[in-house]
Amino acid sequence: MAHTRRHAMTFALGAGGLVLSAQFPALAASTVDRRGPWKRGQDGQRHADLGDGRYLNPVIPGDHPDPTVLKDGADYYATFASYEYYPGLVIWHSRDLVNWTPVGPALHRPMGSVFAPELVRHGGRYFIYFAALPPQSAGGEWHRGFSVYVIHAEAIGKPWSEPVHLGLEGRYDPGHVVGEDGKRYLFLDDGYRVPLSDDGLAVAGPVRRVHGGWPIPDDMINEGFSLDGPKLIRRDGWFYLFSAQGGIAGPANGQMVVVARSKSIDGPWENSPHNPLVRADARDDPWWSRGHATPVEGPDGRWWIIYSAFEKDLRSQGRPTVLEPITWAADGWPRAMGGILAEPMAKPADLPGAPNGHALAGPFRADDFGARLAFFRPRADYMSRVLLADGALTLKARGKGPGDSSPIAMIPGDRRYELTIGIEVEQGAEAGLLLFYNDALFCGLATDGTILRRYKLGKPMVYPALNLEVGGRIFVRMLFKDDIAQFFVSRDGKAWTRVMAMEVSGYNHNMAGGFLSLRPALFAAGSGAARFSELHYDGAI
Repeated sequence: MAHTRRHAMTFALGAGGLVLSAQFPALAASTVDRRGPWKRGQDGQRHADLGDGRYLNPVIPGDHPDPTVLKDGADYYATFASYEYYPGLVIWHSRDLVNWTPVGPALHRPMGSVFAPELVRHGGRYFIYFAALPPQSAGGEWHRGFSVYVIHAEAIGKPWSEPVHLGLEGRYDPGHVVGEDGKRYLFLDDGYRVPLSDDGLAVAGPVRRVHGGWPIPDDMINEGFSLDGPKLIRRDGWFYLFSAQGGIAGPANGQMVVVARSKSIDGPWENSPHNPLVRADARDDPWWSRGHATPVEGPDGRWWIIYSAFEKDLRSQGRPTVLEPITWAADGWPRAMGGILAEPMAKPADLPGAPNGHALAGPFRADDFGARLAFFRPRADYMSRVLLADGALTLKARGKGPGDSSPIAMIPGDRRYELTIGIEVEQGAEAGLLLFYNDALFCGLATDGTILRRYKLGKPMVYPALNLEVGGRIFVRMLFKDDIAQFFVSRDGKAWTRVMAMEVSGYNHNMAGGFLSLRPALFAAGSGAARFSELHYDGAI
């Protein structure tokens, strides 16, 4: 997007806000850059399916971390860690492991930060096991605040139960398996295991440590040992345990997938001589911090692992979901076949016309909440803040500013994108468009109907300041490209002025914790409400 010096504004010191005193100069038209190898779908969003029998990762772009995948006949279902966003545990569906569409959220009650789940079917019923970390547990020995829960349903598309508390305080990352005795068990972080009742809704015995993980060589630098994300299958008389080790906040090649096997869930567990199964080789690899892999048999009978990883140089955008083929070697151990995942690969099945993704642009709808929109760290009554009418979203204000407003965010799946929104505010309210990591780390533009405010690093920008008259409705545009965020403002949605630009690569988990991602978000704070309309998104810029 080109700008000349004549588009620049004159800055004057003001009282923490921006006030418009001149006409908006026109923006040059966006230059559409379609040089990327991905196919483009609705709203210019990238698709993994290249349309020629091949795919290119990610299969689910955007922040969809710690996937769990269930093969259910010819169907595949997946869900992901939703952390502090609600509705959460959004379930997705596929027939070929490449093209995925959202079914809807399974968890509506706010419970804190929801970590790596496990989706299973047993006895004709569906279960999602997960751990939740209450907000007050942040900081210090945060892991001690965890508890493990389960929700269940008679069908994927039917209502899910309220969470059932299993206890298991201090444990997380449950992985379900049926043992050689026909009983149900959960494996947990750090190699622990606990028996379950036959209905899967209660713990039926003590927690025991049965596996010590793979001893990471000293020359593999990582965040920590971090044995977590256990996923188990039984094959040819062996139980195979796939785990993540190394932690995601270390170097690019810190986290990895490792495998162990045993004839019994009681052990002893033998580590694969080929460990790690997958690991980034170097900083130049296209996928960093690979982990939390679920093994699954594809529709063609071949085997795959589906896991999450950061895209190179884009930690701010969280961890998309990637798909990699594996083979079972003559010694009975799995071997990964995707290399560094830089090139297209043959799809598990070629199903022309398979649906993919969901719209990010367009009118606001009642079924938006879950896949398209989600509240950050909401109270129990979060949906009472929303009024939908004529394709617009009216949001009741909450909190004193963007940080404690419980904003509504969306997950972009593109390395570059442009988003535009119309905003009207009632007296007493402040509303705007943010790039939001958490309540202490965000940037963006907001208006109270009189002045325009800028935010950077979670705080108002007080210098340099502008006087900008913004009475009535305004439009805000955000352009994200190569971790540079630009914000523009317009009276009519046609003629635009750039207000600020900043580098946001540091808005990520390695810097701020929380396992979150940088997301476009709408907020309303103060009193009254704000009306948002005409949401446009383009991922093919």
